[in-house]
Amino acid sequence: MANSSTSNPILCASFNQDNSCFAIGTSDGFRLFDANTGRLLFERAIGAFRIVEMLFSTSLLAIVGAGEQPSLSPRRLCLFNTTTGMALRELNFLTSIVSVHVNRKRLIVVLQENTYIYDINSLAILDTIDTVPNIKGLSAFSPSLDGCFLALPANATKGSVLVYNVMDLQSHCEIDAHKSPLSALVLSSNGMYLATASEQGTIIRVHLVAEATKSYSFRRGTYPSTIYSLSFGPATELPDILAATSSSGSLHVFSLGFAINQRGRRSNSFLGSLLPNSVSDSLDPAHHRILHNAVPAGIRSYAVIRKVEKVADKSPSEALVCRATISLITYNGYFLEYISNINQHGECSWNLEREFNLLTVVQ
Repeated sequence: MANSSTSNPILCASFNQDNSCFAIGTSDGFRLFDANTGRLLFERAIGAFRIVEMLFSTSLLAIVGAGEQPSLSPRRLCLFNTTTGMALRELNFLTSIVSVHVNRKRLIVVLQENTYIYDINSLAILDTIDTVPNIKGLSAFSPSLDGCFLALPANATKGSVLVYNVMDLQSHCEIDAHKSPLSALVLSSNGMYLATASEQGTIIRVHLVAEATKSYSFRRGTYPSTIYSLSFGPATELPDILAATSSSGSLHVFSLGFAINQRGRRSNSFLGSLLPNSVSDSLDPAHHRILHNAVPAGIRSYAVIRKVEKVADKSPSEALVCRATISLITYNGYFLEYISNINQHGECSWNLEREFNLLTVVQ
């Protein structure tokens, strides 16, 4: 995720495909960290970088400069080897690169009006997608080879999403998600679900990719706010929770599993049997937990749900609790990790487990 503001020291932040490591780009260079320990794994101070993407925990990076010096052009993608400290290959484009995604089979380069799909091993171009103007670089990618999808804005004036099958090299569907333009989108790691938010930022929607249908809607708030990031919890099927950060400084967690159970009970009722499945807006506050002031208001942040566990609580009944580990990177230079515990009654508690300055950590 790139930073549109030049006032913050961090220009971009990203987690790798299994959320075990993360990378940041700054005006001085880029840094790689172990997400579990906070240990600095690698750094290179050679100028400003706007995109730094890791391939799992391998030595391969896809990096793009911020254009503050000729050798770090925003139109040049460099595949970099952290073991040798050398560039493996460079790809040059006519316009600026706004987003990059990788997995073990594909390299995706998103430009402002085109997207290129490459075989990551041979770097042969497999397909080119013409897109609507995408200056912000909005895109989402599911790295699973079994459900490998790319999501891109499909309309410049409303919140439509193009979902493209990266392995089959064909358009999968187009989803009309919102009436106003998109501000954030994310695919679940298995490619089954897509979450979207518009520039209004009041409603977050979750869509079933296979059927191109809306599954749930969640109200983030009444007043407009910019959604900075969305993240599904790791799962083989339906993720348990969805997290969002916004310009208000709050961290939002939406319970998808709880919404399913509520909808199942509704459909078994007389009224529920009369309502079509398309009417599935889960706007009940019980689905929504908020941690206010998780980060300073107005500071761009990027949140990832790194782990979701079912653990027994400390009550005599030892009922199962959903425990989520949520890591945040703030673009003013900090890493924070919260633990969210949601019990069987839907009650939520928060604990700040870790916090440190990303710019002062040394190897």
